[in-house]
Amino acid sequence: MSWLASIGAWRDRARKNNSMTKSPQISERNEVKSFSSSGLISLHETQNASWSSRNYLSMSREGFMRNPIAHRAIRMIAETAANVSWTLIDGDRVLTDHPALALIKKPNSYSAGADFLETIYGHLLLSGNSFVKCVQTDGDPIELHTLRPDRIRVISDRNGWPSALEYQVGNSKQQFPIDGENGHQILHLKLFHPLDDHMGFAPLEAAMTALDLHNSASAWNKALLDNSARPSGALVYQPKDGGNLSQEQFDRLKTELENGYSGVKRAGRPLLLEGGLDWKAIGLTPKDMDFVDAKNGASRDIALALGVPPMLLGIPGDNTYANYQEANRAFSRLTVLPLVTRIAASMSSWLSEYYDKDIRFEPDADKMSGLASERESLWSRMQNATFLSDEEKRKAVGYQRFDHDS
Repeated sequence: MSWLASIGAWRDRARKNNSMTKSPQISERNEVKSFSSSGLISLHETQNASWSSRNYLSMSREGFMRNPIAHRAIRMIAETAANVSWTLIDGDRVLTDHPALALIKKPNSYSAGADFLETIYGHLLLSGNSFVKCVQTDGDPIELHTLRPDRIRVISDRNGWPSALEYQVGNSKQQFPIDGENGHQILHLKLFHPLDDHMGFAPLEAAMTALDLHNSASAWNKALLDNSARPSGALVYQPKDGGNLSQEQFDRLKTELENGYSGVKRAGRPLLLEGGLDWKAIGLTPKDMDFVDAKNGASRDIALALGVPPMLLGIPGDNTYANYQEANRAFSRLTVLPLVTRIAASMSSWLSEYYDKDIRFEPDADKMSGLASERESLWSRMQNATFLSDEEKRKAVGYQRFDHDS
């Protein structure tokens, strides 16, 4: 409620209260005088904090699509993870030519491998769940497609165990049995949820309080710019010789303030007051609210929930890491690599059902730029280990035997 509207509301309540307590012999003029003797003041009532909904649509709009910190953090994780190369291993051999490798590199005719994997990681970060559908021909997988998590519902049997997944777009519904004869048509990837047996927990949901605080601070900034000539406060009318504002004077004052002192173009214009009018500022300044520090603190909380070092997002006031390279190494080792390893293991188990062969995908950490210093140190130690054979050194650094090796 604006302070001008507050003046009018306060004035109406005062008149109503006076009319309820005055005797029938008291005139309307005396009622107005009784009201005017205390002057006019606008008070703002405090309200409870409002929070965004904790669902996929709300987190996508308020987080990824509106908040720059959450948007950049999710993009960094998804893009970095999507560009990690996968190695396909059969037993102790590295396979360089296999249909599963071709399927990951080109999952469908609409997207390349990096785009496909980026969508998977993005869904996980925003909803805690990601769904991949396999299209088959004669039992062989030929295409992989991602499905939006908010369109999937888990159907449970009488014992509470999941029996099918229902995919709905508009009024169209389709069910996919979890235990089908040709394997699971949909792969459900999820993150740990302590209170849900079937669905995962989104990392961004843990930062929704900080996210709302950051978005509200930005909205407050914008509103302050748009209404900079109308700070929080009140006009007090209490002339020395008594009297009161007539309805015509009150309406004229309200019109002049709205037309002459509102908006960005009129920011900073001095307020001209007639006799008996005094401006009383009652709002808190950004300094009083510790505004900048609160916004930076919310940014760090968002980055913390998603696992991105604040230094990589340009958030000031964070000296946890000695340098940018160390922050990048921690990001790759503690956030990206565990996520990629998790998804690679799930994809391996799922696709092994179609090929009737135990194959597994492993992320190629050697090609991750953030871990280059770790690999360099490991190779140096192995090079100096003269008591190990070349084959033992190869296994120690995580290299497998190629399919053309003897």
